[in-house]
Amino acid sequence: MKKHCCDDMGYHSNYKCDIHDNPFECPDKIIIFSEKDHDYGLIIHDGGSSSIGISFCPWCGSKL
Repeated sequence: MKKHCCDDMGYHSNYKCDIHDNPFECPDKIIIFSEKDHDYGLIIHDGGSSSIGISFCPWCGSKL
């Protein structure tokens, strides 16, 4: 498991919903993290499976 830049990023990147199996269906899941590419994204909750890549942490401002 990757060490994230701050506790908030770690929490949101690793958040697992008890109700929704698909992270794109869960309104509480806001950050998606790709272990393969080490990329972060903000989930777009519009019914699809899209995200917008981010380069800086929304909470602490660190470069990702």
